[in-house]
Amino acid sequence: GQDYITDVIEDVKYQISPLSFFQVNPVQTAALYKKVLEYAGLTGEETVWDLYCGIGSISLFLARQAKQVYGVEIVPQAIADAKHNAQLNRITNAEFFVGRAEEVLPNMYGAGQGPLQTGRLVDVIVVDPPRKGCEESLLETIVKISPKRMVYVSCDPATLARDIKYMTAHGYRLEQVCAVDQFCHSPHVETVVLMSRVEK
Repeated sequence: GQDYITDVIEDVKYQISPLSFFQVNPVQTAALYKKVLEYAGLTGEETVWDLYCGIGSISLFLARQAKQVYGVEIVPQAIADAKHNAQLNRITNAEFFVGRAEEVLPNMYGAGQGPLQTGRLVDVIVVDPPRKGCEESLLETIVKISPKRMVYVSCDPATLARDIKYMTAHGYRLEQVCAVDQFCHSPHVETVVLMSRVEK
């Protein structure tokens, strides 16, 4: 048989290979991604980074209303899927990088390389980390990059609270929170949070 499955969220089609992560509840996934899009506040002029992007599911959802989207994911097969899915949906303003978000973003920023060259602004950063949340080194780099908005998608309220505490202590304000019940009849929930940079 074929070595992938196909799913559609809204009007974005995704091909998913065996080693790639994808949300298992398509109805609530659409609700989740719409909330991320709402919180991102895109007008078509923004540069967005999507960290822990998987197969580009959120990246491609946002790319339709952003100027440029960059995705980072540690699983090479997932990045291959993301690139293929961009082509599948005729999306040309999304670029993907293989590696740990905790290494790729700080290294690019520290070296002033590629999309993070000195003077190039980042308007929105989206993070959708595993249950362990974001490493402090990544949050530290996000604070240095200083996007206008950060949208945090979390599957663990405890690590989400820890990371919000860090961001609010470093120049960001918690604006909105929305829970999405992805896993009915279980104690688990996905949470979407909007944080905005406090203007000095």
